[in-house]
Amino acid sequence: MPENPGERAPRTAKNLRDGWSDNLQPLEPFDVRKASSASAMLEQMARTSFGARSLGEAAEVLHEMVDDPKCLVVGTFSGAMTVAKMGLLIAEMIDQRMLDAVVSTGALLCHGLVEQTGGTHFRYDPSWDDTKLFEAGYDRIYDTLELEKNLYDAEQIFISTFKTMDPAQPFGSWELNRKLGGRLREADDRRGILQSAAARDIPIYIPAFTDSELGLDVFTHNFVAEKMGTHAPIQFDPMRDVRDYYERVDAAERIGIFTIGGGVPRNWAQQIGPLGEVLFQRTGGKFGRLIRIQYAVRICPEPTHWGGLSGCTYSEGVSWGKFVPKAEGGRFAEVYADATIAWPIVVRGVLERMGRV
Repeated sequence: MPENPGERAPRTAKNLRDGWSDNLQPLEPFDVRKASSASAMLEQMARTSFGARSLGEAAEVLHEMVDDPKCLVVGTFSGAMTVAKMGLLIAEMIDQRMLDAVVSTGALLCHGLVEQTGGTHFRYDPSWDDTKLFEAGYDRIYDTLELEKNLYDAEQIFISTFKTMDPAQPFGSWELNRKLGGRLREADDRRGILQSAAARDIPIYIPAFTDSELGLDVFTHNFVAEKMGTHAPIQFDPMRDVRDYYERVDAAERIGIFTIGGGVPRNWAQQIGPLGEVLFQRTGGKFGRLIRIQYAVRICPEPTHWGGLSGCTYSEGVSWGKFVPKAEGGRFAEVYADATIAWPIVVRGVLERMGRV
């Protein structure tokens, strides 16, 4: 009779492996008394398990990419991170030369401009229902309030900037953001994302430009110009963003990407790989090349099983030609956590390793 496929001989102590002989990587207990700094804590966490290990590994990969002089580092940011008071983290990463380009939602920058110009966000009081909030001009973002008055004040800055732009010259979002940052720097010495990017000549791209207060203000500016003839319309051209980003990335020897959240900023930044390949194919090899990202860190709680880009793994991205496979030197770290908790710890730890705090 054939052997029962479910039957096996019992294991014996002599046959059990010890891990060391197979060169498995040992783990170590986390000792809070030895965690004298964020860097030391993250180093220990990388030798533990679960979310702690992923956070420790994220610090390792981020440090490696920002310490590589031949790597162009792109930061992509989505979610209400500036309303959540994380805006200075992006500014700090720019100031410390941890980012060479930024891809963001327009909303994140608009809400950031509020705090960069002296506006304040407030803690939500649950005793107010949302109808009452609307009537008072308070916009709720989970547990935090944005003020319509803040957005009105930001709108005045946008409008005054639009009036300085050449109506005959098309612009991309990165060009408008650079102009906004320059005007903010001239106005006062507050720190902020736009100011830091303008000071270092770092481009900030908004791929979903019209999905923001800034995009709506450009539309309104041009609508009023058309209907009332009080001024000339300005010309937004999103392809200028794609062209500028492609040229910067194509010129880089290596590419790294640091992602908070997911959404359009993440996909737009990562699609540079397929773009390079399409250009190569459609020009018979005269232009374009296989552009793949070598270093990658993302902090996002989105699970993979929903099938969206925000939650997809870097391994999945390898199948699209977006990332260098690990077997060929790709270095990836993925942290499934709330960015407002994990991100500050990682940045602080890396700054310590760079000797900049």
